[in-house]
Amino acid sequence: MNAIGMVSGKLWTGFLGPRIGLCNNALRAMSCHTNTQIGVEVAKLLDLKAQLGTDDGKQMFVLKTPKGTRDYNPKQMAIRESVFNTIISCFKRHGAETIDTPVFELKETLTGKYGEDSKLIYDLKDQGGELLSLRYDLTVPFARYLAMNKISNIKRYHIAKVYRRDNPAMTKGRYREFYQCDFDIAGQYDSMIPDAECIKVVHEILTELQLGDFHIKVNDRRILDGMFAVCGVPDDKFRAICSTVDKLDKASWEEVKNEMVGEKGLAPEAADRIGEYVRMHGGFDLAEKLLQDPQLSQNKHALEGLTDMKDLFKYLELFKVTDKVIFDLSLARGLDYYTGVIYEAVLIQPQNVHPSEELVSVGSVAGGGRYDGLVGMFDPKGRKVPCVGVSVGIERVFSILEQKAEASEEKIRTTETQVLVASAQKNLLEERLKLTSELWDAGIKAEVLYKKNPKLLSQFQHCEETGIPLVAIIGEQELKEGVVKLRNVATREEVDVSRVTLVEEIKKRSIQS
Repeated sequence: MNAIGMVSGKLWTGFLGPRIGLCNNALRAMSCHTNTQIGVEVAKLLDLKAQLGTDDGKQMFVLKTPKGTRDYNPKQMAIRESVFNTIISCFKRHGAETIDTPVFELKETLTGKYGEDSKLIYDLKDQGGELLSLRYDLTVPFARYLAMNKISNIKRYHIAKVYRRDNPAMTKGRYREFYQCDFDIAGQYDSMIPDAECIKVVHEILTELQLGDFHIKVNDRRILDGMFAVCGVPDDKFRAICSTVDKLDKASWEEVKNEMVGEKGLAPEAADRIGEYVRMHGGFDLAEKLLQDPQLSQNKHALEGLTDMKDLFKYLELFKVTDKVIFDLSLARGLDYYTGVIYEAVLIQPQNVHPSEELVSVGSVAGGGRYDGLVGMFDPKGRKVPCVGVSVGIERVFSILEQKAEASEEKIRTTETQVLVASAQKNLLEERLKLTSELWDAGIKAEVLYKKNPKLLSQFQHCEETGIPLVAIIGEQELKEGVVKLRNVATREEVDVSRVTLVEEIKKRSIQS
């Protein structure tokens, strides 16, 4: 039995031995693989811990502005303020008054007003009451304001921030938070007169800002609708096709056609007929030519739009702006609320290009049109208030002017200080503060250094660095004689001025400069 048992054991060991070895090798391999996986997961957790914060509760995070937003330094703000002043001055020159509306509206107010762009609206989290959204533009809140307050005519401007959940392009002035500068005329007036004034306003602003050459493209939604009808576009596809045509300024005709046919389900032959029209550009002559078109002239909407387009160009001729205006059948403006004339200002090329400066391509810098039905959407009785307006894309304007300022290395003043009150000797802080207060009370923009005994050279250097044009210097001798030594920082010329006439002298010199 023992001999048999020993033989059996050897046979069994011989049979299992290699397999046990294989199992052990497999277990070691699995253990090694598992340890590698554990190491990877531990590394991930340690990395996550580092992102969340240290053990002492201090969170680690990157200091930055949210995507699509930015800060503005004093020099950039000086440029912005100058642009705003130019625009506001133009709006006021045309007799506009200003209003303001909340930065957020009821979600229902904004819903269904922007077509495909509605997906870009920022919705706010429900705070246990009203469903709210950040305003997408200033036009819909203006229409809500008119309906709510039963206003039937007003010429208003509004400058404020709006918000869009768009893909930002910071270098081209496209942000998620940005300013709009709107000018609108509401009321029942004779055809095309207010519309022509809005285009004149755009022309004045872009000319005064000296951005470079520009064109103002015009079209009419009624002409577009008539064009779609005669080309065989089904009624229920008008707005969708309109939004696609609106992309022609950024995409080729082939790309636009492919979207019409492939995504929007339009017949290829209808798309080809649209292509024949949207390639047309001109002015008064094109409106007359299209009025002779055997198909368009038979469409009621197109006929109305083309007749008004002729009147528009007559008024623009009187305003002397037709050299910049182009009747462009490819202009569509995708927003749903437009009902008549639409227009868009496009920058062509900056003037006086610096050798080291690259051309800034920013596309549209202003746009607008007529929206006669928008107020009626909010009025309980459906009461309509005809409206037409324009919005200046101010962020794109800033992008151009900032890059031009950087390229030219132009020194930009960030303050409006007229004079620095300085002392030539020690222990005259009280006298400096006293004179500074007198100047403030007289409406003079004055500064004083926050040191008891600053060096005179330091005070002069402060003026040169910040662009302050004048220095009012007082010393023991000046105090005895009742005068102030007034120094021109640029020329270094100094003259004694009686303390009694100092304010008048500073004002006079400020006007001259």
